[in-house]
Amino acid sequence: MREQIATLLETYESKVLGQNKNLRLLLTAFLADGHVLIEGVPGTGKTQMVKTLASLVGGDFSRIQFTPDLLPSDITGSTIYNMKEGAFQTLQGPIFTNVLLADEINRTPAKTQAALLEAMEEKQVTIQGKTYALPDVFFVAATQNPIEFEGTYPLPEAQQDRFLFKLDVDFPSLEAEISVLQQVTGEKQDTKQEANAIFSSDMLDEVRKEVASITLHDSIADYITKIVRKTREIESFQYGASTRGAIAIAKTAKAWAFLLGRDYVTPDDVKVVAVPSLRHRVQLSPYAEMEGTNLDDIIQELVGAIAVPR
Repeated sequence: MREQIATLLETYESKVLGQNKNLRLLLTAFLADGHVLIEGVPGTGKTQMVKTLASLVGGDFSRIQFTPDLLPSDITGSTIYNMKEGAFQTLQGPIFTNVLLADEINRTPAKTQAALLEAMEEKQVTIQGKTYALPDVFFVAATQNPIEFEGTYPLPEAQQDRFLFKLDVDFPSLEAEISVLQQVTGEKQDTKQEANAIFSSDMLDEVRKEVASITLHDSIADYITKIVRKTREIESFQYGASTRGAIAIAKTAKAWAFLLGRDYVTPDDVKVVAVPSLRHRVQLSPYAEMEGTNLDDIIQELVGAIAVPR
């Protein structure tokens, strides 16, 4: 299993250049059975990150391009009358898959965005009053452009809270950008080939069981809880993170420890996953926004102010 994990990471990083930490965080959320919101300007490889992960882990993959005229039924499915058979028939939408790419999710109104809420939380979809179960492996990776861009609709707080992580995708380094240019223009043909699946469904179940069995000591759980409660106390935040934020940190810290080959969580694991777990669950106060305060910096300072367990 360890060898296959190492192979997956090596292949993943060779196919998507310049985003190694975000790739590992995306895989971490997948192994922790959560969902990811990916934000970045157009052209930074957000879609490619998700498509490559889907090809490496196998299973079914669907992509929905979110547009202003998209309807909830375009995502979940609908019921139609089959005149030939004289009965109503349910047509399942693209949400019935293993890996769902919700591309540019903030370019569609809130009513359509909300079509994902039940699926992300309960792994089920209701169509015309009837509930349908989604696959056991169901992973949503939603991409969005920064809200300052024209034609965007900010995600409601309740929907953002459904995501385990929010990843910020920045421009790659100079060396990585040169490699991307060579890759796309054909100088490195091997990197342009589609990646083969490394995980089987049985192995994925085994990996997730291993992740769930990673030891989270009581002192680490106390450390995580203190971090989350601190977000509700500082003046820079208009509101802090809920208990779901603490759960997100704990689950992803376990998955991060697993990727590093350990069977227990350390404070350093918590520090790595704290920012992507909390940045979409807290809101800067108007005063902090006027001051131009960086949200990630405040979270890191907050984490650094909590006594580290030994």
